[in-house]
Amino acid sequence: MRKMIVAIIILLIIFVGMIIYRNMAISSNNQVSVQEIEQIQTYITKIYMWKEVTAEALPTFENINEASDMWTWEVVKKNLEDYELSYEQIQEKAKELFGPDFTKEFPREGTENFTYDEETDKYYATGMGLDQEEDCFLLNQINKTDAGYEVEIVEYLEDYSQENIENLDIEEGVENTSMQNFQIIIRNLNDEEIGKVEENQESSSQDIVKNNLDKFTKKIVTLKKEGDNIYVQKVSNEV
Repeated sequence: MRKMIVAIIILLIIFVGMIIYRNMAISSNNQVSVQEIEQIQTYITKIYMWKEVTAEALPTFENINEASDMWTWEVVKKNLEDYELSYEQIQEKAKELFGPDFTKEFPREGTENFTYDEETDKYYATGMGLDQEEDCFLLNQINKTDAGYEVEIVEYLEDYSQENIENLDIEEGVENTSMQNFQIIIRNLNDEEIGKVEENQESSSQDIVKNNLDKFTKKIVTLKKEGDNIYVQKVSNEV
């Protein structure tokens, strides 16, 4: 009888150990590696635009083919190696960025910033003017899914206008005692000032964002993993 009890206890220990091991393996599989974080950061940087060009640096959409035309083709333009392209080259770059599920076709007549030349049958990417606020994002949370990742980003602006003012003072010969310590103003998307970062301080703009998360806009970016590549599928506002 005692041997039977001991045997049962041993079996229970083995069984519990197997469950713990399995749960640890699942937990390990759900962990996001440094390489995955770097890949996600790099990819979202590619598709993250400028609000003065596309109204939103990263608009919301339920499906990549429902994203605004302006944002879609400006993302393509941002990632071009050449600024004189054929129709096929533009479509190929779009597929490279948005993946095999992307079916939208580039307009044959061109766009506001993609002019078409009938004589050469080429499209030319034109320049654009940007303001002194850089559109930025912070990776806040990354969750693995069966298809890829769900990434929460925090959106913010880095305002460099103070730097430009001080540089102007220098050029005009105006004495400026703070010109060696220009400040970057951190703003939310409502253009509210949240904090400042000085050039010579160790703190960074992302430190300010992390310490004031409730003051910034957040979005959920759904990414699909296809082989070694990831593609955006959906962008939604944080609920």
